[in-house]
Amino acid sequence: MPDTSPHRSWTMAQVRQKNTKPEMIVRRLVYGLGYRYRIHKRGLPGTPDLVFHSRKKVIFVHGCFWHGHADENCKFSRRPKSRAHYWEPKLARNAERDAINEERLRLDGWDVLVVWECQLRNSQVLAVRISDFLGPTAN
Repeated sequence: MPDTSPHRSWTMAQVRQKNTKPEMIVRRLVYGLGYRYRIHKRGLPGTPDLVFHSRKKVIFVHGCFWHGHADENCKFSRRPKSRAHYWEPKLARNAERDAINEERLRLDGWDVLVVWECQLRNSQVLAVRISDFLGPTAN
């Protein structure tokens, strides 16, 4: 039976969907590299976190837990041991929705990069990965 207590509802409502700390780290890094972008473009599948319209590229910044990062070395993606009957389907739906949105974007001609929360630890590696994905800046 699901926990519908007011406290649980309040707790879940506190989970941010936009402008999260990992997203802000990536946005600062990308801006510092000289790229300009739009955020949370509603007309696109999945409402990408960063949109580079002229390049036809998008970046999603995924929290490892909420989006089901499959890397077994990721400490952020560990599944809860309690209430697994609730969490497993919920997190599986999130991952399935992400895959569908990425495929829809690719079919529409967009290139997609997913940055996982655990990949933010090494900003130099991440900067190279993003630069390789986006190409040269428009100076």
